[in-house]
Amino acid sequence: MRPILHASGRPIHCYTFDKPLPDPSELAGASVVCVRYVPTVWARFIERHRAQLAELVFFMDDDLFDLSAARGMGWRYRLKLARLATWRRDWLRAQGASLWVSTPYLRDKYADWQPRLVLPAPLPAPAADESIRVFYHGSASHKAEIRWLHPVIEAALQAEPRLTFEIIGTSEVNQRYRRLPRTTVVHPMSWPAYQTFISMPGRHIGLAPLLDSPFNRARSCTKFFDITRAGAVGIYAPGPVCAGVVEHGVNGWMLALDPDAWSQAIVQLARDTERRRTLSLAAQRSIKRDMIQTC
Repeated sequence: MRPILHASGRPIHCYTFDKPLPDPSELAGASVVCVRYVPTVWARFIERHRAQLAELVFFMDDDLFDLSAARGMGWRYRLKLARLATWRRDWLRAQGASLWVSTPYLRDKYADWQPRLVLPAPLPAPAADESIRVFYHGSASHKAEIRWLHPVIEAALQAEPRLTFEIIGTSEVNQRYRRLPRTTVVHPMSWPAYQTFISMPGRHIGLAPLLDSPFNRARSCTKFFDITRAGAVGIYAPGPVCAGVVEHGVNGWMLALDPDAWSQAIVQLARDTERRRTLSLAAQRSIKRDMIQTC
């Protein structure tokens, strides 16, 4: 759909459910495209300012106007479809909306609407060196660190558009992080599955914050091994847990637990490919050296 919108030559503004509505003055002569859903707040907004719009479009890539098409799906999902799409069908007609669909099947089924067929098109792949993945793989025992990291990651993502973030967690973590841009929440997995997962290429900066607590004082610096196995450079909390393993500026980065300092360090490392490479190689060498000494 984006190629069609770009072809118009006009600026494109994207709005999600949680984003504030545009100023009404921006609607003069504008085309509003509702993708899949029409939330109540947007329906009321469009009704108030419909006369200003040059065009109103509803795009769907599933059969959202027929409740029977969703038979067999979970009732919560069916209710969502009904509330945000199916029950909007008559409203869209009344508002004079055009219909865009993604498949010939939908075009033929809703032929009376004279829909426009908009076939899917691939997005351009990012350059190999364009995306920088930051990750934190704390377990359920790291709830305090997961909370602490949220503003750190939010600031870093805002400062550096190439950054992406990966975190492991259940629905509680997903609830906290899902609104951050370019963020992936991965479901917890077994230890053997995690060992395969962490070995997959494409990670650059691993995070190991560790807040001071009686439980954390007894930990070991296992995050160093996970981050190094990922081929990444780590940012670690200071203190005795990692002090015997991580040498600041040599095989890792050690910082006081100040959110601003961590955000800035993430951005700096993201922009310094050579430093990341040097620290990562040094970490790998130190692990090999320790293994030889142990043997």
